[in-house]
Amino acid sequence: METISWDEFAKVELRVGQIVKAEIFAEARKPAYILHVDFGPEVGVKKSSAQITALYQPEALVGKQVVGVINFPKKQIGPVMSECLVTGFCNERQEIVLCVPDRPAPLGAKLL
Repeated sequence: METISWDEFAKVELRVGQIVKAEIFAEARKPAYILHVDFGPEVGVKKSSAQITALYQPEALVGKQVVGVINFPKKQIGPVMSECLVTGFCNERQEIVLCVPDRPAPLGAKLL
């Protein structure tokens, strides 16, 4: 495994956001949702395509806090411009489990 410096890690903007809208991404090649994530007043709401359909339903995602990378370049995914990366981990069945704070955190708070 390659190591990185603290300065390299500090460049990654990992922030807490709250899902305010989740919808089925019908045009996606692999099953996915379009998430609208509020990262607070400094950053605002950003969209993300997330392949999390195996473990989550759209209505259950609204209100959930997540950890997202907000300083990647935007990426066109079909008709959707993805503006952030919502983080998660693969479980033993290769399903994505969202990375979430275990207690409420202020929107836009940076991972330290």
